[in-house]
Amino acid sequence: MGLKKGDIIDEHKRYPESCGLMIKVMAGGAGFEKVVCCGHELTEEDVTPVFTRGRGRKRGTLPPAVLLDEKKLYPDSCGLRVMIIDGGEGFQEIRCCGHSLRLNSMREFKYGEEQRGAMPETGPAGHA
Repeated sequence: MGLKKGDIIDEHKRYPESCGLMIKVMAGGAGFEKVVCCGHELTEEDVTPVFTRGRGRKRGTLPPAVLLDEKKLYPDSCGLRVMIIDGGEGFQEIRCCGHSLRLNSMREFKYGEEQRGAMPETGPAGHA
């Protein structure tokens, strides 16, 4: 079945003793297989309808608001892109389209940075 944009996977749904990885699907996901975190395999069964911030979530090397982008490493994939919302101390990998997304596919999510760099000068800079 796969995932779709907007789906939220919450490790606490079935494993309350875990680090509490919570990710949101930003794009793609048709070839989604599983997320491996804290030795648990998270599947479509772990999709939750709402974002719930809870106690006991342990952050690791995956900081919040970071994207893992399948297209960055595998251009022929379904293009799964997820954002880390919380937790992640025990994160190992995401399996999608037969590919493995690990920390090497991390890309910082910087709001509007690409747009700011592309803005042309409007006139001479200085004091009015």
